[in-house]
Amino acid sequence: MTRSKPILVGAFLSLLVACSHAAPRELVAARSAYEQAANGPARDFTPAELHVAKEELLRADKMFKDKGDVEIVRDQAYIAQRKAELAETLARLAMLKKAITAAKQQEEQQEEQAAAGTRAELETTQAALSAERQRREQAEQRAAKLAADLTQLAAVKQDPRGTIITLSGSVLFASNKYALLPAARERLNQVATALLGGDPSSTFVVEGHTDSRGTPGVNQELSRNRANAVRDYLIERGVPAERITAEGHGPDVPVADNNTAEGRANNRRVEIVVKPAPA
Repeated sequence: MTRSKPILVGAFLSLLVACSHAAPRELVAARSAYEQAANGPARDFTPAELHVAKEELLRADKMFKDKGDVEIVRDQAYIAQRKAELAETLARLAMLKKAITAAKQQEEQQEEQAAAGTRAELETTQAALSAERQRREQAEQRAAKLAADLTQLAAVKQDPRGTIITLSGSVLFASNKYALLPAARERLNQVATALLGGDPSSTFVVEGHTDSRGTPGVNQELSRNRANAVRDYLIERGVPAERITAEGHGPDVPVADNNTAEGRANNRRVEIVVKPAPA
């Protein structure tokens, strides 16, 4: 196909429009369908069907010129439109078939290349898999040890987010304060030791939580300050700053009923989320 064909198609359609006035919508739709097909993949993939569509469109235009807007003209225009749409549809199917064939050939070539790999490459791959398996097993062992160590220090549970370490707010802080108590420092020393003994690629999120008493703004600020206090202390104890962040959630994530004293006590807490490295 030469580059002049889209220009010829445009000139052909311009001539049709110029010699017609107030064409019925069926004829206008047929012209549009043919123009779209003629400037699309039908030029290369279904030229015979495109030629048929052109002939049907010429016939419809001639009938319109001779007879005006009558039913037989609209019927002929409908036929021309469908022929153009058929040419385009068949062209797109042929184009898709060609793409599928090319993809299949590429896949076969890749399979042949893979099959032609040397024994040394296979051994290298197996060694890499073995090393990765060993690293994964070591990470699982460290995670199990971390969970066992932490269970002796605080409430620990598994969650879709990772390992959750829950520390009671009353153990860490005085009422409505965010300065760490002396006993809290001793507890966090042990937590820091356990975290540092775990997977070095894991990260930590310190979450502060409060009960529902007090204003939301005050609770939000208190929970954030408490989370930051724990984070800062863990960093002092050697946890890398880039591995640990802090968040304050106020009373928004309760774990118990705020209508009871026991429930409120459970809601006043700090949670450390241990997130494993992405697989």
